[in-house]
Amino acid sequence: MAYVFICTVIGVIFIAIFLGIRTTMSDARKISVDFEVHGSVQGVFFRDYTRRTSTQNGCVGWVKNTNQDTVVGQIQGPKKNIDFMKHWLSSVGSPMSTIKRCDFSNEKTIEDVSYKNFTVR
Repeated sequence: MAYVFICTVIGVIFIAIFLGIRTTMSDARKISVDFEVHGSVQGVFFRDYTRRTSTQNGCVGWVKNTNQDTVVGQIQGPKKNIDFMKHWLSSVGSPMSTIKRCDFSNEKTIEDVSYKNFTVR
C-alpha cells in the first residue's frame, strides 16, 4: 500500500515538473510587435502611461506621437506580457484617453529584445 502511494506521489511530482517546464518554456518566448493607436491619444499623457505600464510589465520598446494625431510604437517582451500590453493599448490607455482602435503589425517571435528600456520619443 505504501509503495503505491509513493509511486503515485512521484508520478504527480513528475507530471507537475514536466508541465511547469512546458509552461516556463512557452512563457519565455519573446515577441516584438508594432502598434498604432487611434482616438484621442495625444495631450492626455498616453505615451507616458504606455512607458510606465510597459516597464511595469517587463516590456521594452518605444512610443511617439505622429502628425496624424495617433501614437505609434514598438513593444518587445515575453508573449504573455505582450498580450497584456495589446489589451491595454486597445482598450485601457491613459485615464483621459479615448481609444477608437489599435492596429498591430509586424508581430514576430524574437530571440532577444532589441532595447534596454522603454523610451518616449
